[in-house]
Amino acid sequence: MARALIVAPAWIGDAILAQPLFARLKARHPGLELDALAPSWVGPVLARMPEISRIVDNPFAHGELSLKKRFALAKDLARQHYDQAYLLPNSLKSALIPFFAGIPQRIGFTGESRFGLVNVRHTLDKTALPLMVERFAQLAETPGAPLERPIPHPRINSSREQQDATLAALGLERPERLVVLCPGAEYGPAKRWPVNHFAALARVLVERGHPVWLLGSGKDKPVGDAIVAQTPGGCRNLCGITHLAQAIDLIAQAQLVVCNDSGLMHVAAALDRPCIALFGSSTPEFTPPLSEQATVLRLGLPCSPCFKRDCPFGHTDCLTKLEPARVLDACLSRLGSREN
Repeated sequence: MARALIVAPAWIGDAILAQPLFARLKARHPGLELDALAPSWVGPVLARMPEISRIVDNPFAHGELSLKKRFALAKDLARQHYDQAYLLPNSLKSALIPFFAGIPQRIGFTGESRFGLVNVRHTLDKTALPLMVERFAQLAETPGAPLERPIPHPRINSSREQQDATLAALGLERPERLVVLCPGAEYGPAKRWPVNHFAALARVLVERGHPVWLLGSGKDKPVGDAIVAQTPGGCRNLCGITHLAQAIDLIAQAQLVVCNDSGLMHVAAALDRPCIALFGSSTPEFTPPLSEQATVLRLGLPCSPCFKRDCPFGHTDCLTKLEPARVLDACLSRLGSREN
């Protein structure tokens, strides 16, 4: 049986956008066993992809070289006798472990002068492959061959049993008409819709009979607390309480998800939940939510996208001027098709 190792991205959303690559590899190579080398915080989304057989923890922090530890991990991986490694990040460091492990075919884009480390090399044409999902899928092709289109949308799983287990663990009942708000964005403040805007939206949704749950990391808990404080009744802050697998199961039960450009946005899209995605400093032209049920809202100001963690001008107008009323209209449009 052929075996391949995926060197996974370090961002949740990027890992989700790689799922069509995994599906394509499995379809083209029946019996192929795919393992993933991934950071612990990315593992839960890979675990919800049926294409992935095993997840190996990648313990190295961003920028950490640790050659001795990388060599030790590679020695362990060498015992698995992988035939190929697919290197999704373009960094030099991401190519070291497959090279040290002696994996015969190491497939990826050239990136960061990885000659020798990557021996099945693709050349990135950003014009031909404007979307990240396309760039990942290209790695299934022979270098130089055109990408086979169309590319299916990414998908992850959440079973009824997993959802019930999550609800029981958190002491929650299965909700009706649930709206999930995801007010965080790990990359930085320039990707986060203002707290007061989220609160204004939550108040109207609660008044319309929708329970509102807030999901995010522990870093988002103060933001969630502030939203709850401005939304009397009907709003629950679960930021920092759930781990990622539980967040997946809660989002899977939502009638609607409203989120910044974040990992949870891609989770909602991959679960095919109706989603309102708010873009400010970034652009949907590279990493959009890939779902027919997603609505993207952005102002497209001259200063955006800047791709900065913090607004260079200090005003974050690209999100501040995206008024709650406009987002509410988009929400009601999505909800209306499900409530009539």
